[in-house]
Amino acid sequence: MVDIATRVYNHKWKIDPIVRSLIDTDFYKLLMCQSVFRNRPDTTVTFSLINRTKSIRLADLVDEGELREQLDHIRTLHLSRGESTFLRGNTFYGKRQMFRPDFMEWFERLRLPPYTLEKHDGQYELTFEGKWPEVMLWEIPALAVLMELRSRAVLRDMGRFELQVLYARGMTKLWEKIEMLRQIDGLRLADFGTRRRHSFLWQDWAVQALREGMGGAFIGTSNCLIAMRREVEAIGTNAHELPMVCAALARTDAELAQAPYQVLADWHEEHDGNLRIILPDTYGTEGFLARAPEWLAKWTGIRIDSGDPAAGAETAIRWWQSRGEDPTKKLVIFSDGLDADKIAALHKQFVGRVKVSFGWGTMLTNDFRGLAPNDALAPFSLVCKAVSADGRPTVKLSDNPNKAMGPANEIARYKRVFGVGDQQAIDVVV
Repeated sequence: MVDIATRVYNHKWKIDPIVRSLIDTDFYKLLMCQSVFRNRPDTTVTFSLINRTKSIRLADLVDEGELREQLDHIRTLHLSRGESTFLRGNTFYGKRQMFRPDFMEWFERLRLPPYTLEKHDGQYELTFEGKWPEVMLWEIPALAVLMELRSRAVLRDMGRFELQVLYARGMTKLWEKIEMLRQIDGLRLADFGTRRRHSFLWQDWAVQALREGMGGAFIGTSNCLIAMRREVEAIGTNAHELPMVCAALARTDAELAQAPYQVLADWHEEHDGNLRIILPDTYGTEGFLARAPEWLAKWTGIRIDSGDPAAGAETAIRWWQSRGEDPTKKLVIFSDGLDADKIAALHKQFVGRVKVSFGWGTMLTNDFRGLAPNDALAPFSLVCKAVSADGRPTVKLSDNPNKAMGPANEIARYKRVFGVGDQQAIDVVV
Protein backbone atom coordinates (compact mmCIF):
# COMPACT_ATOMS: atom_id res chain seq x y z
CA MET A 1 0.00 0.00 0.00
CA VAL A 2 1.26 3.49 -0.87
CA ASP A 3 2.69 5.58 1.98
CA ILE A 4 0.53 8.64 1.24
CA ALA A 5 2.22 10.94 3.76
CA THR A 6 5.66 10.29 2.25
CA ARG A 7 4.34 10.85 -1.26
CA VAL A 8 2.76 14.13 -0.16
CA TYR A 9 6.00 15.17 1.49
CA ASN A 10 7.79 14.48 -1.78
CA HIS A 11 5.34 16.60 -3.80
CA LYS A 12 8.16 19.09 -3.80
CA TRP A 13 9.30 17.20 -6.90
CA LYS A 14 9.05 19.30 -10.04
CA ILE A 15 6.16 17.32 -11.47
CA ASP A 16 3.88 14.82 -9.80
CA PRO A 17 0.87 14.51 -12.10
CA ILE A 18 -2.47 14.88 -10.35
CA VAL A 19 -4.39 13.40 -13.27
CA ARG A 20 -2.68 10.32 -14.61
CA SER A 21 -5.03 9.21 -17.35
CA LEU A 22 -7.97 10.30 -19.48
CA ILE A 23 -9.99 7.61 -17.72
CA ASP A 24 -9.18 9.13 -14.32
CA THR A 25 -12.72 10.46 -14.57
CA ASP A 26 -16.27 9.52 -13.68
CA PHE A 27 -17.71 6.61 -15.63
CA TYR A 28 -20.87 8.54 -16.44
CA LYS A 29 -18.74 11.09 -18.29
CA LEU A 30 -17.64 8.42 -20.73
CA LEU A 31 -21.18 7.10 -21.16
CA MET A 32 -22.50 10.60 -21.80
CA CYS A 33 -19.58 11.36 -24.11
CA GLN A 34 -20.50 8.40 -26.30
CA SER A 35 -24.12 9.60 -26.40
CA VAL A 36 -23.05 13.13 -27.34
CA PHE A 37 -20.61 11.75 -29.93
CA ARG A 38 -23.51 9.92 -31.51
CA ASN A 39 -26.26 12.56 -31.26
CA ARG A 40 -24.70 16.06 -31.11
CA PRO A 41 -21.02 15.88 -32.11
CA ASP A 42 -20.86 19.36 -33.67
CA THR A 43 -22.42 21.37 -30.83
CA THR A 44 -20.01 23.96 -29.44
CA VAL A 45 -20.07 24.09 -25.64
CA THR A 46 -18.29 26.25 -23.07
CA PHE A 47 -17.52 24.93 -19.59
CA SER A 48 -16.55 27.20 -16.73
CA LEU A 49 -15.20 26.71 -13.22
CA ILE A 50 -17.58 27.94 -10.50
CA ASN A 51 -16.44 28.22 -6.88
CA ARG A 52 -19.61 28.37 -4.77
CA THR A 53 -17.53 28.83 -1.61
CA LYS A 54 -16.28 32.37 -2.15
CA SER A 55 -14.39 32.40 1.14
CA ILE A 56 -11.90 29.94 -0.39
CA ARG A 57 -9.81 32.26 -2.57
CA LEU A 58 -8.24 29.69 -4.85
CA ALA A 59 -6.11 32.16 -6.81
CA ASP A 60 -4.48 33.27 -3.55
CA LEU A 61 -3.79 29.69 -2.48
CA VAL A 62 -2.83 27.90 -5.70
CA ASP A 63 0.18 29.00 -7.73
CA GLU A 64 -0.80 29.82 -11.31
CA GLY A 65 2.34 28.28 -12.79
CA GLU A 66 1.73 25.03 -10.95
CA LEU A 67 -1.90 25.00 -12.09
CA ARG A 68 -0.89 25.56 -15.71
CA GLU A 69 1.73 22.82 -15.45
CA GLN A 70 -0.89 20.31 -14.32
CA LEU A 71 -3.44 21.40 -16.95
CA ASP A 72 -0.82 21.30 -19.71
CA HIS A 73 0.14 17.79 -18.61
CA ILE A 74 -3.49 16.67 -19.00
CA ARG A 75 -3.43 17.89 -22.61
CA THR A 76 -0.60 15.41 -23.33
CA LEU A 77 -2.60 12.41 -22.13
CA HIS A 78 -4.09 9.79 -24.41
CA LEU A 79 -5.51 6.33 -23.91
CA SER A 80 -2.96 3.64 -23.28
CA ARG A 81 -3.33 0.28 -24.95
CA GLY A 82 -4.38 -1.28 -21.65
CA GLU A 83 -7.00 1.40 -21.02
CA SER A 84 -8.42 0.98 -24.49
CA THR A 85 -8.56 -2.79 -24.06
CA PHE A 86 -10.36 -2.32 -20.73
CA LEU A 87 -13.04 -0.08 -22.24
CA ARG A 88 -13.44 -2.15 -25.39
CA GLY A 89 -13.53 -5.57 -23.81
CA ASN A 90 -14.81 -5.26 -20.27
CA THR A 91 -18.37 -5.97 -19.17
CA PHE A 92 -20.17 -2.96 -17.67
CA TYR A 93 -23.61 -3.38 -16.11
CA GLY A 94 -23.73 -6.85 -17.59
CA LYS A 95 -23.18 -5.58 -21.11
CA ARG A 96 -20.12 -6.35 -23.23
CA GLN A 97 -18.84 -3.75 -25.67
CA MET A 98 -20.60 -0.90 -23.88
CA PHE A 99 -18.45 1.48 -25.92
CA ARG A 100 -18.95 1.23 -29.67
CA PRO A 101 -15.99 0.80 -32.05
CA ASP A 102 -16.45 4.19 -33.76
CA PHE A 103 -16.49 5.98 -30.41
CA MET A 104 -13.42 4.10 -29.21
CA GLU A 105 -11.51 4.91 -32.40
CA TRP A 106 -12.28 8.59 -31.82
CA PHE A 107 -11.41 8.41 -28.12
CA GLU A 108 -8.08 6.71 -28.82
CA ARG A 109 -7.05 9.68 -30.99
CA LEU A 110 -8.32 12.33 -28.61
CA ARG A 111 -6.20 15.03 -26.97
CA LEU A 112 -8.11 17.53 -24.84
CA PRO A 113 -8.57 21.00 -26.38
CA PRO A 114 -6.97 24.23 -25.05
CA TYR A 115 -8.13 26.07 -21.96
CA THR A 116 -8.32 29.74 -20.92
CA LEU A 117 -7.11 30.76 -17.46
CA GLU A 118 -7.42 34.16 -15.81
CA LYS A 119 -7.57 35.57 -12.28
CA HIS A 120 -10.32 37.78 -10.89
CA ASP A 121 -10.87 38.89 -7.29
CA GLY A 122 -9.02 35.96 -5.72
CA GLN A 123 -10.59 33.32 -7.93
CA TYR A 124 -9.49 31.50 -11.07
CA GLU A 125 -11.61 31.91 -14.18
CA LEU A 126 -10.95 28.64 -15.98
CA THR A 127 -12.91 27.98 -19.15
CA PHE A 128 -12.95 25.33 -21.86
CA GLU A 129 -14.62 25.81 -25.24
CA GLY A 130 -14.91 23.40 -28.14
CA LYS A 131 -16.91 20.60 -29.68
CA TRP A 132 -19.07 19.05 -27.00
CA PRO A 133 -17.62 15.49 -27.01
CA GLU A 134 -14.08 16.84 -26.59
CA VAL A 135 -14.56 19.71 -24.18
CA MET A 136 -16.88 17.84 -21.79
CA LEU A 137 -13.99 15.58 -20.77
CA TRP A 138 -12.23 18.55 -19.13
CA GLU A 139 -14.78 18.84 -16.30
CA ILE A 140 -13.66 16.11 -13.92
CA PRO A 141 -9.85 16.44 -14.33
CA ALA A 142 -10.09 20.23 -13.97
CA LEU A 143 -11.92 19.87 -10.66
CA ALA A 144 -9.54 17.16 -9.46
CA VAL A 145 -6.54 19.38 -10.21
CA LEU A 146 -7.90 22.43 -8.37
CA MET A 147 -8.99 20.39 -5.37
CA GLU A 148 -5.66 18.61 -5.04
CA LEU A 149 -3.60 21.74 -5.60
CA ARG A 150 -5.54 23.37 -2.79
CA SER A 151 -4.72 20.37 -0.58
CA ARG A 152 -1.06 20.56 -1.55
CA ALA A 153 -0.96 24.29 -0.76
CA VAL A 154 -2.24 23.63 2.75
CA LEU A 155 0.08 20.66 3.32
CA ARG A 156 3.21 22.19 1.79
CA ASP A 157 4.67 23.53 5.02
CA MET A 158 3.95 20.45 7.12
CA GLY A 159 6.79 18.19 8.18
CA ARG A 160 7.00 14.48 7.52
CA PHE A 161 5.81 13.44 11.00
CA GLU A 162 3.01 16.00 10.99
CA LEU A 163 1.81 14.58 7.68
CA GLN A 164 2.02 11.02 9.00
CA VAL A 165 -0.20 11.96 11.94
CA LEU A 166 -2.63 13.88 9.73
CA TYR A 167 -3.17 10.93 7.41
CA ALA A 168 -3.34 8.46 10.28
CA ARG A 169 -6.16 10.55 11.74
CA GLY A 170 -7.86 10.80 8.35
CA MET A 171 -7.69 7.04 7.90
CA THR A 172 -9.06 6.46 11.39
CA LYS A 173 -11.92 8.88 10.74
CA LEU A 174 -12.91 7.10 7.54
CA TRP A 175 -12.53 3.64 9.06
CA GLU A 176 -14.84 4.59 11.93
CA LYS A 177 -17.48 5.54 9.36
CA ILE A 178 -16.99 2.19 7.65
CA GLU A 179 -17.31 0.33 10.95
CA MET A 180 -20.63 2.07 11.57
CA LEU A 181 -22.03 1.52 8.08
CA ARG A 182 -21.08 -2.14 7.80
CA GLN A 183 -23.50 -2.93 10.62
CA ILE A 184 -26.44 -1.99 8.36
CA ASP A 185 -28.07 -5.00 6.74
CA GLY A 186 -28.72 -4.67 3.02
CA LEU A 187 -26.70 -1.48 2.54
CA ARG A 188 -25.39 -0.76 -0.97
CA LEU A 189 -23.01 2.10 -1.64
CA ALA A 190 -20.50 3.24 -4.24
CA ASP A 191 -17.67 5.76 -4.34
CA PHE A 192 -18.78 8.94 -6.15
CA GLY A 193 -15.91 11.09 -4.88
CA THR A 194 -13.68 11.80 -7.89
CA ARG A 195 -14.60 15.40 -8.63
CA ARG A 196 -13.89 16.84 -5.17
CA ARG A 197 -11.40 14.38 -3.78
CA HIS A 198 -8.51 15.31 -1.51
CA SER A 199 -6.16 13.59 -3.94
CA PHE A 200 -5.97 10.65 -6.32
CA LEU A 201 -3.95 8.62 -3.82
CA TRP A 202 -6.51 9.29 -1.08
CA GLN A 203 -9.45 8.28 -3.27
CA ASP A 204 -7.61 5.10 -4.24
CA TRP A 205 -6.99 4.36 -0.54
CA ALA A 206 -10.64 5.03 0.30
CA VAL A 207 -11.81 2.59 -2.36
CA GLN A 208 -9.49 -0.09 -1.02
CA ALA A 209 -10.72 0.59 2.51
CA LEU A 210 -14.35 0.29 1.41
CA ARG A 211 -13.64 -2.90 -0.47
CA GLU A 212 -12.10 -4.54 2.60
CA GLY A 213 -14.32 -2.97 5.25
CA MET A 214 -17.73 -3.10 3.55
CA GLY A 215 -17.44 -6.37 1.65
CA GLY A 216 -20.42 -6.96 -0.62
CA ALA A 217 -22.09 -3.71 0.48
CA PHE A 218 -19.51 -1.82 -1.58
CA ILE A 219 -20.69 -2.08 -5.17
CA GLY A 220 -18.08 -0.05 -7.05
CA THR A 221 -16.53 3.31 -7.89
CA SER A 222 -17.39 6.06 -10.31
CA ASN A 223 -13.68 6.45 -11.12
CA CYS A 224 -12.89 4.49 -14.26
CA LEU A 225 -9.14 4.27 -13.70
CA ILE A 226 -9.47 3.04 -10.12
CA ALA A 227 -12.15 0.56 -11.23
CA MET A 228 -9.71 -0.85 -13.77
CA ARG A 229 -6.72 -0.98 -11.41
CA ARG A 230 -8.58 -2.34 -8.39
CA GLU A 231 -10.85 -4.65 -10.39
CA VAL A 232 -14.12 -3.27 -9.05
CA GLU A 233 -17.27 -2.22 -10.88
CA ALA A 234 -17.35 1.12 -12.68
CA ILE A 235 -20.54 2.89 -11.59
CA GLY A 236 -22.45 5.76 -13.23
CA THR A 237 -25.21 6.71 -15.64
CA ASN A 238 -25.85 10.34 -16.69
CA ALA A 239 -25.78 13.87 -15.26
CA HIS A 240 -27.36 17.34 -15.49
CA GLU A 241 -25.08 18.30 -18.37
CA LEU A 242 -27.19 16.51 -20.99
CA PRO A 243 -30.52 18.30 -20.35
CA MET A 244 -28.76 21.62 -19.64
CA VAL A 245 -27.08 21.71 -23.05
CA CYS A 246 -30.03 20.35 -24.98
CA ALA A 247 -32.40 22.80 -23.29
CA ALA A 248 -30.11 25.70 -24.21
CA LEU A 249 -30.37 24.68 -27.87
CA ALA A 250 -34.20 24.83 -27.80
CA ARG A 251 -35.56 27.75 -29.83
CA THR A 252 -39.10 27.90 -28.47
CA ASP A 253 -40.75 27.38 -25.11
CA ALA A 254 -42.41 24.24 -26.47
CA GLU A 255 -39.04 22.81 -27.51
CA LEU A 256 -37.58 23.79 -24.15
CA ALA A 257 -40.32 21.96 -22.26
CA GLN A 258 -39.59 18.76 -24.22
CA ALA A 259 -35.79 18.95 -24.15
CA PRO A 260 -35.23 16.95 -20.91
CA TYR A 261 -37.41 14.12 -22.19
CA GLN A 262 -35.75 14.07 -25.62
CA VAL A 263 -32.39 13.56 -23.90
CA LEU A 264 -33.75 10.53 -22.08
CA ALA A 265 -35.42 9.22 -25.23
CA ASP A 266 -31.98 9.17 -26.87
CA TRP A 267 -30.59 7.44 -23.79
CA HIS A 268 -33.44 4.93 -23.87
CA GLU A 269 -32.39 3.83 -27.34
CA GLU A 270 -28.80 3.23 -26.24
CA HIS A 271 -29.10 1.66 -22.79
CA ASP A 272 -31.27 -0.62 -20.71
CA GLY A 273 -31.31 -2.16 -17.22
CA ASN A 274 -29.58 -0.27 -14.43
CA LEU A 275 -28.36 2.40 -16.83
CA ARG A 276 -31.94 3.65 -17.11
CA ILE A 277 -31.80 5.90 -14.08
CA ILE A 278 -33.72 9.20 -14.13
CA LEU A 279 -32.03 12.36 -12.85
CA PRO A 280 -35.17 14.53 -12.53
CA ASP A 281 -34.07 17.67 -10.67
CA THR A 282 -32.38 19.74 -13.40
CA TYR A 283 -35.54 21.83 -13.79
CA GLY A 284 -37.45 20.73 -10.70
CA THR A 285 -38.38 17.17 -9.79
CA GLU A 286 -42.11 17.71 -9.16
CA GLY A 287 -42.84 19.24 -12.56
CA PHE A 288 -40.51 16.90 -14.41
CA LEU A 289 -42.27 13.82 -13.08
CA ALA A 290 -45.77 15.27 -13.49
CA ARG A 291 -45.20 15.82 -17.22
CA ALA A 292 -43.06 12.74 -17.85
CA PRO A 293 -44.12 10.36 -20.66
CA GLU A 294 -45.50 6.97 -19.64
CA TRP A 295 -42.47 5.03 -20.87
CA LEU A 296 -40.23 6.84 -18.39
CA ALA A 297 -42.08 5.33 -15.43
CA LYS A 298 -40.84 1.92 -16.63
CA TRP A 299 -37.23 2.92 -16.07
CA THR A 300 -35.23 1.20 -13.34
CA GLY A 301 -34.97 4.06 -10.86
CA ILE A 302 -34.19 7.64 -9.90
CA ARG A 303 -31.14 9.49 -8.58
CA ILE A 304 -31.80 12.14 -5.91
CA ASP A 305 -29.15 14.86 -6.19
CA SER A 306 -30.53 18.08 -4.67
CA GLY A 307 -33.10 19.38 -2.23
CA ASP A 308 -34.34 17.38 0.75
CA PRO A 309 -33.37 13.79 -0.13
CA ALA A 310 -36.18 12.20 1.88
CA ALA A 311 -38.76 14.50 0.27
CA GLY A 312 -37.34 13.67 -3.16
CA ALA A 313 -37.65 9.95 -2.54
CA GLU A 314 -41.24 10.35 -1.27
CA THR A 315 -42.06 12.30 -4.44
CA ALA A 316 -40.63 9.48 -6.56
CA ILE A 317 -42.62 6.85 -4.66
CA ARG A 318 -45.88 8.77 -5.12
CA TRP A 319 -45.12 9.20 -8.83
CA TRP A 320 -44.47 5.52 -9.39
CA GLN A 321 -47.68 4.64 -7.56
CA SER A 322 -49.64 7.13 -9.68
CA ARG A 323 -48.28 5.48 -12.82
CA GLY A 324 -49.22 1.98 -11.69
CA GLU A 325 -45.65 0.95 -10.87
CA ASP A 326 -44.52 -0.96 -7.77
CA PRO A 327 -42.01 1.24 -5.86
CA THR A 328 -40.51 -1.77 -4.09
CA LYS A 329 -39.13 -2.86 -7.45
CA LYS A 330 -37.60 0.56 -8.19
CA LEU A 331 -34.14 1.85 -7.29
CA VAL A 332 -33.54 5.16 -5.52
CA ILE A 333 -29.94 6.38 -5.57
CA PHE A 334 -29.08 9.11 -3.08
CA SER A 335 -26.02 11.14 -4.08
CA ASP A 336 -26.16 14.68 -2.66
CA GLY A 337 -23.91 15.73 0.23
CA LEU A 338 -23.94 12.35 1.92
CA ASP A 339 -22.04 11.30 5.01
CA ALA A 340 -22.33 8.21 7.18
CA ASP A 341 -25.10 9.47 9.48
CA LYS A 342 -27.28 10.62 6.60
CA ILE A 343 -26.70 7.35 4.73
CA ALA A 344 -27.80 5.39 7.79
CA ALA A 345 -30.90 7.54 8.34
CA LEU A 346 -32.04 7.43 4.71
CA HIS A 347 -31.49 3.68 4.50
CA LYS A 348 -33.60 3.14 7.63
CA GLN A 349 -36.39 5.35 6.29
CA PHE A 350 -36.67 3.80 2.84
CA VAL A 351 -35.41 0.21 3.02
CA GLY A 352 -38.25 -2.13 2.10
CA ARG A 353 -40.20 0.68 0.43
CA VAL A 354 -37.80 0.95 -2.51
CA LYS A 355 -34.44 -0.50 -3.46
CA VAL A 356 -31.92 1.87 -1.91
CA SER A 357 -28.38 2.71 -2.99
CA PHE A 358 -25.94 5.51 -2.18
CA GLY A 359 -23.32 7.40 -4.16
CA TRP A 360 -20.94 8.61 -1.44
CA GLY A 361 -18.89 11.55 -2.63
CA THR A 362 -16.92 14.35 -1.03
CA MET A 363 -17.32 13.22 2.58
CA LEU A 364 -15.81 9.89 1.57
CA THR A 365 -12.84 11.15 -0.41
CA ASN A 366 -12.20 14.55 1.18
CA ASP A 367 -13.30 14.63 4.81
CA PHE A 368 -10.37 16.18 6.65
CA ARG A 369 -12.59 18.43 8.72
CA GLY A 370 -10.97 19.33 12.01
CA LEU A 371 -7.67 17.65 11.14
CA ALA A 372 -5.61 20.64 9.95
CA PRO A 373 -4.88 23.98 11.66
CA ASN A 374 -7.69 26.52 11.14
CA ASP A 375 -9.66 23.72 9.45
CA ALA A 376 -7.78 24.62 6.28
CA LEU A 377 -8.56 21.26 4.64
CA ALA A 378 -12.34 21.44 5.09
CA PRO A 379 -14.08 20.50 1.81
CA PHE A 380 -15.78 23.20 -0.24
CA SER A 381 -18.16 23.44 -3.19
CA LEU A 382 -16.35 23.66 -6.51
CA VAL A 383 -18.06 22.77 -9.79
CA CYS A 384 -17.29 22.97 -13.50
CA LYS A 385 -20.46 23.38 -15.53
CA ALA A 386 -21.53 23.83 -19.13
CA VAL A 387 -22.41 27.54 -19.28
CA SER A 388 -23.29 27.92 -22.96
CA ALA A 389 -24.15 25.83 -26.01
CA ASP A 390 -23.78 27.25 -29.53
CA GLY A 391 -23.59 30.67 -27.91
CA ARG A 392 -26.82 30.30 -25.90
CA PRO A 393 -26.66 30.31 -22.07
CA THR A 394 -27.41 27.17 -20.11
CA VAL A 395 -29.61 27.08 -17.01
CA LYS A 396 -29.88 24.74 -14.06
CA LEU A 397 -32.69 25.21 -11.55
CA SER A 398 -32.23 22.19 -9.26
CA ASP A 399 -34.49 21.37 -6.29
CA ASN A 400 -32.32 23.71 -4.22
CA PRO A 401 -32.29 27.35 -5.39
CA ASN A 402 -28.80 27.74 -3.93
CA LYS A 403 -27.60 25.44 -6.72
CA ALA A 404 -29.35 27.34 -9.51
CA MET A 405 -27.16 28.80 -12.26
CA GLY A 406 -27.67 30.88 -15.39
CA PRO A 407 -28.66 34.46 -16.33
CA ALA A 408 -31.48 35.83 -14.16
CA ASN A 409 -33.83 36.40 -17.11
CA GLU A 410 -33.29 32.85 -18.37
CA ILE A 411 -33.79 31.40 -14.88
CA ALA A 412 -37.13 33.23 -14.73
CA ARG A 413 -38.09 31.87 -18.16
CA TYR A 414 -37.17 28.30 -17.25
CA LYS A 415 -39.14 28.54 -13.99
CA ARG A 416 -42.18 29.66 -15.99
CA VAL A 417 -41.83 26.96 -18.65
CA PHE A 418 -41.22 24.17 -16.14
CA GLY A 419 -43.74 25.42 -13.59
CA VAL A 420 -41.26 25.80 -10.73
CA GLY A 421 -42.73 27.68 -7.76
CA ASP A 422 -41.26 28.39 -4.34
CA GLN A 423 -38.35 26.17 -3.34
CA GLN A 424 -36.65 25.50 -0.02
CA ALA A 425 -33.10 26.86 0.07
CA ILE A 426 -30.56 24.48 1.60
CA ASP A 427 -26.99 25.42 2.40
CA VAL A 428 -24.53 23.94 -0.09
CA VAL A 429 -21.47 22.56 1.68
CA VAL A 430 -20.06 20.38 -1.14
